[in-house]
Amino acid sequence: MNNGAPSVVVTNLVKRFGDFVAVDDISFSTSAGEIFGFLGPNGSGKSTTIRMLCGLLRPTSGRAQVAGIDVAADPEAVRQRIGYMSQKFSLYNDLTVTENARFFAGLYNVPRAEARERIRWTLELAGLTGHETTLTGNLAGGWKQRLALGCAVLHRPQVLFLDEPTSGVDPISRRLFWELIHQMSDQRVTVFVTTHYMDEAEYCNRLALINHGRTVALGTPDELKRRHMAGELINVECAPLGEAVAALQAMTGVIDAAVFGANLHVVVAHAESAIPAITKHLEQSGVRVARAVKIDPTLEDVFVSLTGAGEAAGLRRAAEECAA
Repeated sequence: MNNGAPSVVVTNLVKRFGDFVAVDDISFSTSAGEIFGFLGPNGSGKSTTIRMLCGLLRPTSGRAQVAGIDVAADPEAVRQRIGYMSQKFSLYNDLTVTENARFFAGLYNVPRAEARERIRWTLELAGLTGHETTLTGNLAGGWKQRLALGCAVLHRPQVLFLDEPTSGVDPISRRLFWELIHQMSDQRVTVFVTTHYMDEAEYCNRLALINHGRTVALGTPDELKRRHMAGELINVECAPLGEAVAALQAMTGVIDAAVFGANLHVVVAHAESAIPAITKHLEQSGVRVARAVKIDPTLEDVFVSLTGAGEAAGLRRAAEECAA
């Protein structure tokens, strides 16, 4: 990450729609070259925050500065200094790859003398050199997303906003897309990204965990995992899971127990001493235990610890729906 003066500064930002508070008094700042992630379930306020920072929505109260400009005072100036890629595909399927790039060059007022070189750079970035005359609608989903990213940074913005950029994209394409994001970071572009995917969140320099419009935690992925777990974590391979959860939630010394895939994640004060007692308790409750081991927490475990299993399950379902 390239440190520097703040590129985005958010202070006590609030957005209300009638009586509904979509964004509730959030504050943070980002540096040049930082990859800053917003992680949270649908309806948590991530996209609303990005739209305010892009000058597309006016804040109800609070203040936001992007690239040194107040977004409420001069949203048009902000839009000229940022790149924005929404979760819905933003290019024109009936235009060729080059025609889409030309369109965005005009939209961002790229000088004509520079446009050809910028378009060439965009297609090289997206890996589409040699496909200039291909209709965009004929591209695979991953290639479309990379072209959309290239068009979003064609004017070389200071800050890039990516709102669920890899929804519906296969895992290999997602990994390649994140390689491009890191290239942007290396060029001192601040990349602000919202995601449902816990594994993607690990690629960010820092993360804000968002729930019900509020920031519930802020820090690097490692900091979040160190600071916000209530205890140590045990992975339990057992069946049936429903009976196991019920048995453990009633057990003295268990801080939390939740289903993670085909296993249980159990939070206790001290894992090594708790494993024999948990195994015995489950077996006495009619649960078959194949294995129980201490593991390192994931960001999903942190989210469970901070917001409860129900919110994290909603986040997981949203990611699965996006990947489907």
